[in-house]
Amino acid sequence: MQLIDELALDFLVSLKGEFSEETIFVSPYAKEASGDNALPLILSLMCAEVLGGSSETDIVQLQKVFHTGADPMERLIARPSFEGAVQHGGCYVLVDDVTSMGSTLAELANYLLMNGGSVIGSILLVNAGRSTKFRAIKKHTRLLEDRFGDEIKNIFGIHTAALTANEASYLVGFRTADEIRNRCIKAEKETAKRLLSKNYSGTSGK
Repeated sequence: MQLIDELALDFLVSLKGEFSEETIFVSPYAKEASGDNALPLILSLMCAEVLGGSSETDIVQLQKVFHTGADPMERLIARPSFEGAVQHGGCYVLVDDVTSMGSTLAELANYLLMNGGSVIGSILLVNAGRSTKFRAIKKHTRLLEDRFGDEIKNIFGIHTAALTANEASYLVGFRTADEIRNRCIKAEKETAKRLLSKNYSGTSGK
């Protein structure tokens, strides 16, 4: 709470009036939020306190994806899923402490949209990605669709048009689908090695 207060309070005060009293702030956090994993939830609660609206605490991330310290491909292949009731027609603002590729927020946004909610904005402490935009530019999505067809969906389980700006920018660097698949295999091994070094036995937080 003290960390979020020091880092975010002044910024949140500057946003007063940007959102209505019906706004719902929602963050990607696991069922047992603690340590770093609790930061998004605390930020969400503070957003509601300072800006009005409410903080959604029933929607939770089902599994840990261990994105901390992961490279771009590791983040792409380890995508979280969510559960919890979505308010039909509710206006949600995505809240997170740090985003890099944007994969987690993209999956949270998709969950909200698929269950009748709408996403009207996002609030982040740190954007660690190269792009300041969330949505991929059309030039990149067209190039990926022309180059790979349905392979992006086949490999990652998501449509090319649903890639974030940083995901699309990263994948543009690959020339063939086989290059992507080979990098995925390498990423899986790197993830397993990284988790083993941290005494994690599985690949199922943030």
